[in-house]
Amino acid sequence: MLKQANIKLIVSDMDGTLLNADHEVSTKFFSLFKQLKAKNILFVAASGRTHKSISEKLNAIKKDIIVVSENGAIAIQKEKLLVSTPILTHNFKNLVHLISQLDNTFPVYCGRHQVYIKKSNEVFRSLLKEYYPEYVCVSDEAEIKEPIYKIALFHSESSEQFIYPHVKHLENEFKVKVSANHWVDISENLAHKGHAISYIQEKFDILPEETMVFGDYKNDIEMLQRAKYSYAMANAHPDVKAVATYLTLSHKEQGVEHILSQLI
Repeated sequence: MLKQANIKLIVSDMDGTLLNADHEVSTKFFSLFKQLKAKNILFVAASGRTHKSISEKLNAIKKDIIVVSENGAIAIQKEKLLVSTPILTHNFKNLVHLISQLDNTFPVYCGRHQVYIKKSNEVFRSLLKEYYPEYVCVSDEAEIKEPIYKIALFHSESSEQFIYPHVKHLENEFKVKVSANHWVDISENLAHKGHAISYIQEKFDILPEETMVFGDYKNDIEMLQRAKYSYAMANAHPDVKAVATYLTLSHKEQGVEHILSQLI
């Protein structure tokens, strides 16, 4: 079936999807990408990570792909900004006030050019090395002068259990996503991966029937809904498996590469 599919766009999440257990991209994927490029298939890396972090993981091909970062708030192709959905100033101030009242919650404020933190503990700092290796410490959020695209909230035990219930009420006004075991992300309502992928589809005249998407967590749901060929990883959250049309192997078993090999 896949060999007959007319795929023009392939989108993949990073953590828990394209990245393996060591947070690395396989050499097999880079080999497959050359064949995708030869077929003029556009590849998009869509993640909650920063643009810099995604680009470093895919450094060898970063000039040939579109990078969707901060859960869809930013999309960049060859240094050209395609999508930009920052948190509005008054909304940011209200969110900061709410976050300050949450126990054992550590916020990361993600701008386009820099990442900011206010407080931390040892577990938090160790995890930051992988996702946010460079950051600025501030004593007060008022010190942040650039627009913030995403607020990532960290809990050392479970973000879904200990943070999400306290911010769930924001869902009517903001995009609130449990993006991993330790993280809940908050951004403007349009700042999600589905919005960014819809923009890319429209810009390049690509239909959902010509789109393939891979994801594993709740922040991938909207973009999975933009593709006929939507794949949940074997390690995906149950809510993601319920939305996706197909299931592939886990990220540890190179589930993305498994399907791309069939396609090619």
